[in-house]
Amino acid sequence: MKIAILSCFYPYRGGISQFNACVLQELEKSHTVKAFNFRRQYPDILFPGKTQYVTKDDNAVPVESQALLDTANPFSYIATARAIREWNPDLLIMRYWMSWFAPSLGYIARHMKKGCKVISILDNVVPHEPHFFDRPFTKYFLKPQDGFVVLCNAVRQDLLNIMPDARHICTPHPLYSHFGEKMQREEAEKAVGIKNGNTKNILFFGLIREYKGLDLLIEAFGKLDKSYRLIVAGEPYGSFEKYQKLIDASPNKENIILNTNYIEDSQVSKYFSSADVCVLPYRSATQSGISSISYHFEVPMITTDVGGLRETIGERGTGVIMENGEPATIARAIEDYFAPENAGMRGEMILNIRKEKERLSWGTFCSKLEDFYKTL
Repeated sequence: MKIAILSCFYPYRGGISQFNACVLQELEKSHTVKAFNFRRQYPDILFPGKTQYVTKDDNAVPVESQALLDTANPFSYIATARAIREWNPDLLIMRYWMSWFAPSLGYIARHMKKGCKVISILDNVVPHEPHFFDRPFTKYFLKPQDGFVVLCNAVRQDLLNIMPDARHICTPHPLYSHFGEKMQREEAEKAVGIKNGNTKNILFFGLIREYKGLDLLIEAFGKLDKSYRLIVAGEPYGSFEKYQKLIDASPNKENIILNTNYIEDSQVSKYFSSADVCVLPYRSATQSGISSISYHFEVPMITTDVGGLRETIGERGTGVIMENGEPATIARAIEDYFAPENAGMRGEMILNIRKEKERLSWGTFCSKLEDFYKTL
């Protein structure tokens, strides 16, 4: 089978690009696969980070691709659709995570040859930071598709709310494995900048955005005693000023390790190898790519009960689900997690993570996608 994948690939960086590379590598084992890339993914005004591209320290997989699609240039939609048609795939796979992509991807889906099926992997249907145009744009994108892959039930429900008859499968996010091995705790703490160990290390990792609730975690951390340490590692999307003010005012500010740069792939291991637990105090969510990194490094999680996090973490016994995201609730959940009487619970979570690592392979994900294609 000939399979075209249209999305971001190397040299774009980040979880979606990494995911696409893993899918491509797995599908290439049995099929002829070609990557069609963005020439421009976002205009700079829509990208609040420092760079969209990999650097020398990223362990990004170099993927050969044809860079054609400029999401801000409608003429490129025509050229991209033509190039994919000329390659004549049996299946076109696309990724969708925000409504900015709806006009370009919706146009291309409408202009495939009749025999080409179009399946989109939906990270989000409703974006975390909504706009008035999201629903009409998303409807335009969804209508010409033959089927969808969603990564959790929360996204499935959002899809069905807009398109009740959508043909789809729900299968969880596979685990990333390109971040290297877990380091020795002492070595990792030294690399992160922790000079004296024997503390309970809490990790907040990944891009810092409003919906991820870092401010709630900083406030919660101020309620804990001096035996805890908070490690914050990730690039802010937007101003960090409000978080810095909370840190400066925290009674535990001396126990906060802060790195607000984008964390290169080669640096991820030291943060998760230093952590006892990863906290996801999200205000909203669908699924989280951070959870798959936590699984890779066998770090349990504490998370709010939003989106698909109960389904992918709580129901799997790999973390603690909090009843709400109030700072007092977060602080109490952290204290309960580290309570001596809960040592057995922590060990059980790590055993459950190891079971999940066996289940959530790229081979399983792609096999389900192929089986779904055959039903369309």
